[in-house]
Parts: sequence; C-alpha cells; structure tokens
Amino acid sequence: MGSEQEKGYESRTGQSEIRVLKDDAPIERTEYNDREVADSDQQLERDERDAIDEGNILNERTRGAAKQSGTYAEPGDDEGLERAVDDNDGTSAGRQ
Repeated sequence: MGSEQEKGYESRTGQSEIRVLKDDAPIERTEYNDREVADSDQQLERDERDAIDEGNILNERTRGAAKQSGTYAEPGDDEGLERAVDDNDGTSAGRQ
C-alpha cells in the first residue's frame, strides 16, 4: 500500500500536459472551504439564490412532449427481423 504522501503520480516536467497537484500543495482559499464564510447564513442565501433559475420553472405539467392519443403502435414480434434472417446464412463474419 502507498504511504499518505505518495508521490509516484506527480507529473514530471515535459511528460504530461495535465497538471497534478502535490499532496502538500496549499489549498486555494474559496468561499466554499473558508471556515469563516462557508458555514454561514449569508453563504446559504447566496447558494439558494444561485440554485433557483427562473428559466427552468414550468408553468404547465410538461413541455408538450407527450404524443397524441393513438399515435403509438407496438412493434410486432418479428418486425425488423426479416432482413436480418434473410442476410444470415449461419457463417461467422470472420469466415467469409
């Protein structure tokens, strides 16, 4: 098993275009991981305000995606199989 500070995955110069952070790299301070701000009523209000997008609220039950009554037809058990059966003589594709 690896140690807590395993460094085998770190990018080496010139080997990878994707930057991998080291385990001991400092964490960027943001509004979400700052203990002073993250667990506050102000942050909760901001998150709720950001989450509510009025453009996603529907005034009706669906967006009209339902089919008209009687337009759906169940396919038959053999529908679409005729051609597959006619073109298949039982030999594998690799043996042609």
